[in-house]
Order: sequence, then C-alpha cells, then structure tokens
Amino acid sequence: MSNDPNDLSHAFPPATGAGVPSAVAALPALFAEESRVRAFAAVALGAGDAAQVARAAGLSAKETAGALRRLREHGVVTFGDDGGLVVAQGRFRELARAARPAAEAAGTPGAAGGGREGMILRTFVKDGRLVRLPARWTRKKVVLRHIAEQTFAPGVEYPERTVDGKLRVWCEDGEVDHVTLRRHLVDFGHLRRSAGTYWRPAEPARAGTA
Repeated sequence: MSNDPNDLSHAFPPATGAGVPSAVAALPALFAEESRVRAFAAVALGAGDAAQVARAAGLSAKETAGALRRLREHGVVTFGDDGGLVVAQGRFRELARAARPAAEAAGTPGAAGGGREGMILRTFVKDGRLVRLPARWTRKKVVLRHIAEQTFAPGVEYPERTVDGKLRVWCEDGEVDHVTLRRHLVDFGHLRRSAGTYWRPAEPARAGTA
C-alpha cells in the first residue's frame, strides 16, 4: 500500500450502491466521526486531492485516507470531470427527496408540511429545487429563509464559488439563476458577505414588514 497521500487507489473502492433509504439513515453515523466531517468540509471548500484535504483538515495521511474512503462509500464525495474530489450534490438531492416524506409525516420543522409556510414552500419549491421566487415580499422571505437554512450552516464561512455551486443546485430547471438567488439572500439578510466570503448569521435575519 502506497504512503503517498495523493494515491487514492486504496482509499476509494467502488461505491457500494446502498439503497437511498438506508443511506439516509446512515448519514448521522457517517458524520459522527470528526475526521470525516473535517475531510468533507475540506472537499466542499475546494480541496481536490488527498494531500490538499489532509492539509486543509489538519489530518494525517492515514486519517485522510480512511475518512475519504468512508465518504466515497456513502456516495457523498466523488470525482469531478477534472479528476479532482468534489461533493456529490446529486447524491444529496436523492437523499433529501427520500427523507422528505418521512419528515413531512413526522411534522418536523424543516419539512414543507402543514400551515401557511408549508403551503408556500410546496408552491415554490419542488423536489429540492426552486421553481420561482414569489412576487409578494412575505412569501419571498419564507422561501429564502428555507433555502438558507437548508443550504448553509450558521457561522460557517463559504467562498463565493462554493456558495454559487450550492445555489446552482436549487436553480436547476427553474426561472431564477444562482446569482439572482445569492443577491436576494444577501439583501434579505439570510447571508452576510465580506471580501468574497459569505456566511449565514447565527441569529435569524430580522427585516421590516411589508
């Protein structure tokens, strides 16, 4: 076995192809290990190979290889068109769609369940994608808050390219492009921006009434 942290042949066996429901249930255990969280965050922020992940995450080559292997087995990290490591956004869409019926049945806060807000979200968000933004200010605020809370962890700093990549997923086949969506999130206070870095405030954005 090579000791080169760039040699990923031993770290990444083929994905197991586990069913989506079982993969959803396995996610909490997958991210219960700190090294996997740190490795995943490094990939999300642009680390393209094992050596870069190790440096960015502060992990040893052995820890990096183990973390990346598990992330690959669960299908949440993969290789991009250029051969570099990337977050498998499509996999998360699959998992989100699989989890949504159970969340709605349980009446969890993140689900587009009953009530006025649930009705708004079901109208403007379909299968994890933004169909269009509402024209009314109060409805737009509900949709933007939902997207921000589902996409960005509070207090975590994201470079603009990462923000754009996450928002493109919401905008697929919709009427709104990711740049417009990013601008609305900033204008409504759901994202803050400074020197090309974005973060979601820990406290909910407070805006005036319509």
